Amino acid sequence: MASDQLQLLTVLDRAKTQFYHFTAVVIAGMGFFTDSYDLFCISLVTKLLGRIYYTVDGSPRPGTLPPAVAAAVNGVSLAGTLAGQLFFGWLGDKLGRKRVYGLTLILMVVCSIASGLSFGSSPTAVITTLCFFRFWLGFGIGGDYPLSATIMAEYSNKKTRGAFIAAVFAMQGFGILAGGTVAIIISSIFKTLFKAPPYAVDSVKSTVPEADYVWRIILMLGSLPALLTYYWRMKMPETPRYTALVANDNKKACDDMSKVLNMEIGQNVVNETQINTNSNSFGFFSKKFLQRHGIHLLGTATTWFLIDVAYYSQNLFQKDIFSAIGWLPQPKTMNALEEVLKIAKAQTLIALCGTVPGYWATVLLIDRLGRFFIQVVGFFFMTVLMFALAIPYHHWTGNPVGFVVMYGLTFFFANFGPNSTTFVVPAEIFPARFRSTCHGISAAAGKAGAIVGAFGFLYAAQSQDPSKTDAGYPPGIGMRNSLIILGVVNMFGLLFSFLVPESKGKSLEEMSKENQVEDQESKEQATGVEQV
Repeated sequence: MASDQLQLLTVLDRAKTQFYHFTAVVIAGMGFFTDSYDLFCISLVTKLLGRIYYTVDGSPRPGTLPPAVAAAVNGVSLAGTLAGQLFFGWLGDKLGRKRVYGLTLILMVVCSIASGLSFGSSPTAVITTLCFFRFWLGFGIGGDYPLSATIMAEYSNKKTRGAFIAAVFAMQGFGILAGGTVAIIISSIFKTLFKAPPYAVDSVKSTVPEADYVWRIILMLGSLPALLTYYWRMKMPETPRYTALVANDNKKACDDMSKVLNMEIGQNVVNETQINTNSNSFGFFSKKFLQRHGIHLLGTATTWFLIDVAYYSQNLFQKDIFSAIGWLPQPKTMNALEEVLKIAKAQTLIALCGTVPGYWATVLLIDRLGRFFIQVVGFFFMTVLMFALAIPYHHWTGNPVGFVVMYGLTFFFANFGPNSTTFVVPAEIFPARFRSTCHGISAAAGKAGAIVGAFGFLYAAQSQDPSKTDAGYPPGIGMRNSLIILGVVNMFGLLFSFLVPESKGKSLEEMSKENQVEDQESKEQATGVEQV
């Protein structure tokens, strides 16, 4: 770093990768493991909820969640996540990353359990309580985004920082995989214990009463990973960058670094660590912040918004896409537990072959190829693949295996691409005192995109033929046209990526310009110090 940079943080940037870094990845990553499990496992059980609570006697097809109910069940946790990202992002800059880090985990544990215990004697009561607890579950999940990313960024050295932040986020892939695996195990056990005929044979007996336990168990098990890591999360010290740059306590920052990174910090480094308050005293809602970081915040927010429109549309409604192309049997040919099992197997296969490898390809290559390259390549291939699925869509309906392979590749390039990089970059390019806030704003823009994707795709993907729509839904634009729209969304994501700077190999202070002296008075002070 240049002579006018913070020497304390130079030591941190040059520190060797140590055991603590890997421990931090696991501690922070378990939050994201839980996040993705809780957010995406709902898509595994919505068909089951429809059969249990909304089947109409004598109907030729099993019950499905009404449009408003399906939108609420799928979207309420996303709304909670958006609110949590904004609130905890702001709080993380005001009170410190550590002080609010445990609170998010407590919310996730309590609300995961409460979601499975949703009570009531009517479908309305059960769904209402489920949505209530999933909102607050999402609120806790939202806090994990800015806090985990910021903590990992502020403890990492500049050489491997991207890989460690991406590794925290990559735990999402294992969470999605775990959700599918748990659903396979639970539904298989219940299917073996409680035999039932297909819906077409006996509509009443096809959904055994014990099926009500299946979705509850799947949701509640999401609390275990977060619960197991709570103690270790509370033992994590505050990040030295926050302590030095925001709390202005250089000695404590050095002490914390010495403890967790097994290094001696000389007293001269403590004394020489000075903060350029003249250059960096501007507020968040100031003209100076807008000039320095306004374009960057626009870039991180828009690209995250656009990738989540596409990504959550794909993830939350995989079961509908698979049914539309004929990869899953018609619901009436299965009983309730068999349908859960087949949906879980399909989503687990996609996660195993496309989602998880994509995440870890980013971890391995992000500090070599750079964030910008991976993001642009990811958006490009997602665009191409979506159009390749959509334009000859009727060809793929007769070739479901080929469709699934192509569809799996879209998940690979989402995660070896913008779904990972949009999480990494906002933790690297903003000043320490705004870092958590800006990451929270960017992430919240992403969740706004997820809500647009979740609600919009739910209606848009309905058949154009009124006789083929799900119960209660108006005709939509069809699966083919919906996929074309997702392709266009990815194309815009590629274009907005050019607003985001490359942060590979650069210190956080270099990216945020906290090491720069800009006004004449500060330059003179700096010159005087050098002469002395």
